[in-house]
Amino acid sequence: MTMEPESLAFPTLSDEQMTCLSEYGRELTVAEGDALFRQGDARSDFYIILDGEIDIVDEASTPEMHLATHGRGRFTGELNMLTGQAALATARVRTDGRVLAIEATCLRVIMATHVELGDMVLAAFVERRAMLMKEGLADLRIFGSRYSPATHQLREFAERSRLPHKWIDLDSDPEADAMLAQFGLNASDTPVVICHGRQVLKNPTVETLAQCLGLHARSVAPGQRVDLIVIGAGPAGLAAAVYAASEGLSTLTLDVGGVGGQAGSSSKIENYLGFPTGISGADLAERAMVQAMKFGARIALSSEVIALRPDGHGYLVDLVGGTTAEARSVIIATGARYRKLPLSRLGQFECNGIYYTAGEMEARLCGPEEVVIIGSGNSAGQAAVFLSARARHVYLVVRGDDLAHSMSRYLIDRIREADTIDVLVRTQARELLGDAHLEGVVLDTDGEASRTIHTKFVFSFIGAEACTRWLDGTVALDRSGFIMTGAAAEQAAPASFARRNSRPTGLLETSLPGVFAVGDVRSGSVKRVASAVGEGSMAVKFVHEFLAVS
Repeated sequence: MTMEPESLAFPTLSDEQMTCLSEYGRELTVAEGDALFRQGDARSDFYIILDGEIDIVDEASTPEMHLATHGRGRFTGELNMLTGQAALATARVRTDGRVLAIEATCLRVIMATHVELGDMVLAAFVERRAMLMKEGLADLRIFGSRYSPATHQLREFAERSRLPHKWIDLDSDPEADAMLAQFGLNASDTPVVICHGRQVLKNPTVETLAQCLGLHARSVAPGQRVDLIVIGAGPAGLAAAVYAASEGLSTLTLDVGGVGGQAGSSSKIENYLGFPTGISGADLAERAMVQAMKFGARIALSSEVIALRPDGHGYLVDLVGGTTAEARSVIIATGARYRKLPLSRLGQFECNGIYYTAGEMEARLCGPEEVVIIGSGNSAGQAAVFLSARARHVYLVVRGDDLAHSMSRYLIDRIREADTIDVLVRTQARELLGDAHLEGVVLDTDGEASRTIHTKFVFSFIGAEACTRWLDGTVALDRSGFIMTGAAAEQAAPASFARRNSRPTGLLETSLPGVFAVGDVRSGSVKRVASAVGEGSMAVKFVHEFLAVS
C-alpha cells in the first residue's frame, strides 16, 4: 500500500481537530516496538498520533508486509471500527511518542456531533478498505481448488462481504502445498481458511467463517430487544436499515450471505438514479452498508433466519444454530433467488461450472475462455457485457425470439455492438458434460441440430422465485410464494386485520401486524433496484406508525 501525503485514505487532522477530539479519549505515552493493537484483536481503540510514528503491518504475510506509516495528525483504523470485525493488521510504534486513544464506541458519537470531521474519518475508512481489498491481506487466507464448490462459496462470501483476503489455488499455485505444511495440513484437508494468520478452520461453513470474523448474529446481536429487525441485506433491506437507524430506531439487519442481494453481484448498474456512469452492485451495497452502520445499525452476515414467531411484545426471529433475536417490528427484504436449470447432474456442477452470479471473482476465473450465459433479463445482459471484456467469447442463450420483451434497451445495444457476444435465440440447454468439473453444455435450437459448446463456465439467470419457504404458514403468500401486503394481505387474512382496531394498515404491511415486506420478495413489486430502495425507505414510516400505538 502506497501512502500519499494528503490522500483521501490518509488525511492529516489539524491541531484544532485534534483538540476537539481530545475530550473523547485519553492521552498515552508509547515506546518504540509497542503494539497498539495486533492483527486479530477482537476490539481496538481509535488512535490519533500526537507525536512519533506508527507502522501498520500485515504480520500474517511472509515476509511481513508494511502497509502504511502514520505520523502526527494521522489516525489508525478502517471499516472494522464500525463493523466490529477483528483488527486486520497490527499497529506497531515506530518511534517513541504520544497517542490519543478513543474507544470505538465513541466514533458514532463523533460522527453525529462533528459532521465534517466524521465524514473525513469515514471516507478514509472506506478508502482504506478498498486499498486492503486490492492488496489482498494475508490476515484471511483461503486454500482450495478452483473446482471445489465449498471453496467457491467461501470466496464468494469474502468478496460479497468486502473482506480483504488471499485465495491460494491448489490447482495453479506451486507454493500451496508448502504453505499448508506450515500449519500441519495437506491438500486433503481443504478447503482451509487461516484467520488472522493463526486460527485454522478446516473445511468450514460460511457460517463458521462469519463467526470467526465476528460478523455473525451471535457476535453482532445485542441480546436485548431492538425496535426493528430487517431480514435481508439487499438494496431494499439496506435502505430500510439506513432510514430506520438515521431516525433513531435500534436496528439489526440479518442476511444469510453477504450484503447486496442479487444486485450485489451486478457488475455495473447504469440505470440507477444519480450514477450516470454506472456503479457496480458491490460498490452500491458497500456504500449503503457503511451508511447504515454510520447511523448505528448493526449488520450480521451469514445469519440464516428459519422462523418468525409472535411473542406478545413483538417478534422472535430464530436463526440456524439456535440464536434468537427479538424485535418490536420486522421488515422482510429477503428478495428472490434465481431458478435452477431443469438439467440432470446440475447439483454436481453448481459452483463448479454452473454459477448464478457474474462478478469480479467469476470474471477472474473465466480468463480467456468461452462462457455460456442462459437468460434474457437485465441480469443476463449485464453479465454478458461484463464478461465479454474478459472471456474469449460469450454465448447468450435465449429461449424466446428476442431480447426486447425482457431486457433494457441500453443493454441490448451494448450486446449488439460487441463482437465477442453471440445471441442464440429459441435455444435451450439440454445436457451438461463433464466428470470432475464442467466441460461443456449441449444446446438445442428450434429447427436446427444440437450443438455442443466446450466451456467450464455456464451462468444461469432464468428468472426468480421468492425466498419465503421459511414463512409458509406465517404470513399470507400469493400463488408464487411472494408476500402479500396491504389490501391483498387484508383480503387473504381478514381476521388478522380485524385485530388491528382503528390503526390504518400500512401499504407494505403483511398479514402480521408490525411485519412489513419490501423489494423483490413482495407480491406485485417492480423488480428494480430503485423501486426496492424506495420501498425499503418508505416502510420505515409504517414502522413508526405501528410502534407509536403498540
